[in-house]
Amino acid sequence: MAAMARRSAFAIVVALACAGACGPVAYIHQVTFGADDAVEAARKAGAEKYSPYWFTRATQYLEMARIVAGHADYQGANKFGKLSEEAAEHAREEATDPAKRPTNPMETAPAKDGAVAPAKDAAVAPAKEAPAKTAPAKAAPAIAPAKEAP
Repeated sequence: MAAMARRSAFAIVVALACAGACGPVAYIHQVTFGADDAVEAARKAGAEKYSPYWFTRATQYLEMARIVAGHADYQGANKFGKLSEEAAEHAREEATDPAKRPTNPMETAPAKDGAVAPAKDAAVAPAKEAPAKTAPAKAAPAIAPAKEAP
């Protein structure tokens, strides 16, 4: 009987030790393999240029997943890793879709000499100037007393 009790106690200890290691294993699968690879695929697809919102979101979530994992909160890190992977996939899809790219490549090209480009609608009338002084506020009318004095 004593040997059987020792074996079951040993099995419980081993099971608890293995269960404690599930967080880092899931983190490696979710963040290191999933999110990191998805962000890199989005980068290769040109998401930095064609999908800056989703790409920035993916990289920021990935950074947050790494920070949270540094504090041994693997469940939180896995949530950020999943959000990063989803945003990276969206960024990659948006970057590879030619319908979402600009039709005129000169619209996104920077000025050659660093000068600021002129406004598109130069014919818009300038705004009216604000008056130098504002009109003085009128004094409030005197309020009559509620009761007459006795």
